[in-house]
Amino acid sequence: MTPGGATAGGDPGLSGLFRTAVRVEPGELPAVGWSFLYFFCLLGGYYILRPVRDTMGIAGGVDQLQWLFTGTFVAMLLAVPLYGWVTSRYRRSTFLPVVYGFFILSILAFYLLFSMDADEVVLARSFFIWTSVFNLFVVSVFWSFMADVYSSAQAKRLFGVIAAGGTLGAICGPLATAMLADGLGTVNLLPLSALALSVALLCVDRLRRWDSYWRRQSAEEVSSGEVFIGGRTLDGVRRLLTSPYLLGISLFILLYTSLSTFLYFQQAHIVDAAFATDGERTRVFALIDFAVNSLTIIVQLFVTSRLIRYLGLPVTLTLLPVIVVTGFLVLALLPVFLVLGVFQVLRRAGNYAVTRPAREMLFTVLPRTDKYKSKNVIDTVVYRGGDAVSAWFFAGLMALGLGVTGTALMAAVMAVFWGTIGYWLGRRHMQLGVEAVRPQLAISRAGGA
Repeated sequence: MTPGGATAGGDPGLSGLFRTAVRVEPGELPAVGWSFLYFFCLLGGYYILRPVRDTMGIAGGVDQLQWLFTGTFVAMLLAVPLYGWVTSRYRRSTFLPVVYGFFILSILAFYLLFSMDADEVVLARSFFIWTSVFNLFVVSVFWSFMADVYSSAQAKRLFGVIAAGGTLGAICGPLATAMLADGLGTVNLLPLSALALSVALLCVDRLRRWDSYWRRQSAEEVSSGEVFIGGRTLDGVRRLLTSPYLLGISLFILLYTSLSTFLYFQQAHIVDAAFATDGERTRVFALIDFAVNSLTIIVQLFVTSRLIRYLGLPVTLTLLPVIVVTGFLVLALLPVFLVLGVFQVLRRAGNYAVTRPAREMLFTVLPRTDKYKSKNVIDTVVYRGGDAVSAWFFAGLMALGLGVTGTALMAAVMAVFWGTIGYWLGRRHMQLGVEAVRPQLAISRAGGA
């Protein structure tokens, strides 16, 4: 029996129809199940908080959003070196619980502050910044772990299914907020989010055990999952600056987040003009979240792995940029809420269902230091740095009178460049995968001789 409770030789409880639909091989089901639940808990806990965060952002004034994005970026700059220090000195089985434990305690601290009626404006802005940091950090660490546990070949089959766990959590989170907020009150939902993150910690332990078991079965180093990553605190930054591949991923992320920020600001202006009260805006944001995640989970379960299989990673990474170019061009002609809503649903669903899993596959051909350290720098500092720079850039363009139409046209041009980078990364990933296999083939042939 495996640590997940299934035999290594087969999985009789898994029907042929299900295996065909999600392309899970015998023996992988326990790990996929724990990974699915892990991501469900992370995003379920986050999406309980997200509608509140977005409402607080608008309540502080749409003309002040760039300050919140800048504050988030500064918080990332402070957090990343601390994370690098922890990963350099502790095993994976230690630093993963430390990261999630910190955020659990933070949620409970905000719960106490809200209960004590602390300064509303300061607390609201602090909560917006913290929630933005929380989301990126916990998701970045999750995908680092996934890229470490699964091989490149497994990732192409399984990452779409695993991502669907997060999408299901992202559906249940807004529903929980909508159903429980009136009865319990918004503040009393925070411990529920902390509970979800605690369950994620259990999933980390089960996956770590499964990983050790299957490494042993495949004659890999038994303690591979427990060795120190080692190195220096800022190794992730150093590796990022010296690797064209990692720089390419950074540029891909930078363009993605810049375009997302442009659309987020356009959303804030259009929603602010279209809806009069905070309650209406919160409901609209929750409905968009629900529509996005309902579409996403269908694509993740039944389409993502097949798209990557038949189109290949290079073409798959260009699909969302094509959608974004089209969306911004239409928004430039018709800057109204209906167009915005449809564009947001297609863009976010395309990212969660296709581009995000495909993007995470780029890390499977890299060494562990890059999976945990460099990846975290890209997912946090580069990501929020793009947010901060593009937020001020957008504010400057609006101040110059460019308006929603002008910024949309500029964003469409940026999206063309974004797609080009995505195609190059997909090609480079294929090359690195081939280069990684060659030494193994040589050893195998030598052993056979």
